[in-house]
This record gives sequence, C-alpha cells and structure tokens, in this order.
Amino acid sequence: MRIAIASDHAAIDMKAALVEWLTEAGHDVDDLGPMTTDSVDYPDYGYKLANAVASGEAQRGVALCGSGIGISIAVNRNPACRCALVSESLSARLAREHNDANVIAMGARLIGIEIAKDCLNNFLNTEFGGDRHQRRVDKLSAPIAEGAAS
Repeated sequence: MRIAIASDHAAIDMKAALVEWLTEAGHDVDDLGPMTTDSVDYPDYGYKLANAVASGEAQRGVALCGSGIGISIAVNRNPACRCALVSESLSARLAREHNDANVIAMGARLIGIEIAKDCLNNFLNTEFGGDRHQRRVDKLSAPIAEGAAS
C-alpha cells in the first residue's frame, strides 16, 4: 500500500519510527516532512498530506502532531479526506470499518510508539464495512448547510 505520512516538529521521532516500521512491513511510504525538529506549522503539513491522499498519490495517510488534534483538523479541511484522531486500536479499526477513514491522526505527546503501531496496524488492515455505513459516509462529502436530517 502507498502511504503518505506527515507531522509537525513535536512528532518527528514518532514519524521516523513509523516510516521505518511501515517500510519494513513492505509499504511504499512517502515522508512529506518535516525532516528536522525545527518548529513548523502543523496546518502546512496537514494540507500537504491531505493533497497527497485526495489526489490518489497515496491510498492512506498518517498525520502526527503533539496532540493529533491540530493536524487532523487541517487534513479534514479537504473534502476528499476523512481523518480520524485515535489513541487506541478499537477506534482505529472502527474509523475504517464504519467511517471509511483514509487518514489516521495520532498525538505523539499522548501515546507511545507501540500504541501508535497497534493503531496503525488496525487502521491499515481493516476494510470498510459498506452497507448501512455507506450512506453516512456519502453525507460526509456532501454536508447539508442547515444540518437537516434526511
């Protein structure tokens, strides 16, 4: 699988460890940066990651920052991306199975590398459940301004 990964400076070590782990598992990994611990703005890297997934350059994305919150918000600004912020493996599995998430976000200051690997493993190895979930996922790409349920 082709996976794009990006972070901010707070998650650079986790990103490097996950790039190595994913590569060893046989995935093609695009490290979109940053490459140093110099302070950067997470939206820049979230947008870059979202563009890689939305364009089809990558099948899945991994977004990392200190908490995972800021970069997940940035990724979700792209309507082609469904980025789920997770901190344990059940949420990672359900993000794929129920929400057809194509990007996973995690907080390097909140979880350790082994939990991150477990989350990522579940995320990458779970198929979208389809069926009743499909209509809900379709609504994520076409929000109703008034919020009216149909």
